[in-house]
Amino acid sequence: MSPTSETLTAERILAATEDVLRRHGPAKATVVDVARALGVSHGSVYRHFRTKAALREAVTKRWLDRTAETLSAIVSEDRDPEYRLRAWLRALFEAKRRKAGDDPELFATYMVLTDENGEAVGEHVTDLTGQLTRIVEAGVAAGTFSAPDPGAAAGAVFQATGRFHDPCYAREWAKPGAETEFEAVVDLLVRGLRTT
Repeated sequence: MSPTSETLTAERILAATEDVLRRHGPAKATVVDVARALGVSHGSVYRHFRTKAALREAVTKRWLDRTAETLSAIVSEDRDPEYRLRAWLRALFEAKRRKAGDDPELFATYMVLTDENGEAVGEHVTDLTGQLTRIVEAGVAAGTFSAPDPGAAAGAVFQATGRFHDPCYAREWAKPGAETEFEAVVDLLVRGLRTT
């Protein structure tokens, strides 16, 4: 099937945009390049995304949402809250580390795009701290955690682990000892949340 014989969807455009960004980088990638990769006119792309900025924001959101969806599954597990907290933090660290290490060109592109799209990043952080809040609330309800304000505790956990998920620290994630440091921070945070 040729590219033009498939239905043009927002998802197809986003996938093609990601590929174009990987090949050309954010400074050189254009909507025309995306349209060419799809075998359509650039006007067809603009029917789905009104501006280049809107397209770039959608790609950023798609990238961030992949991580959030993976983490959301951990929040919903029927497991001990401490286990879920540790698993959630581990999954976040591994997801970010994998993105940085497996596809450095695309990761560098997303560093640029996340700087451009503060609103999408803000929504992502709000989503993630909301997920953490639900885990802390479950721990309080189970008597495992003590947190008078679960939302504030979740925010503190998120900020305290920033070195292991904030992309500005990506170079440190592959260094020797990063894993040990991650475990030490998580152990400290869990001890601080425990009721005894």
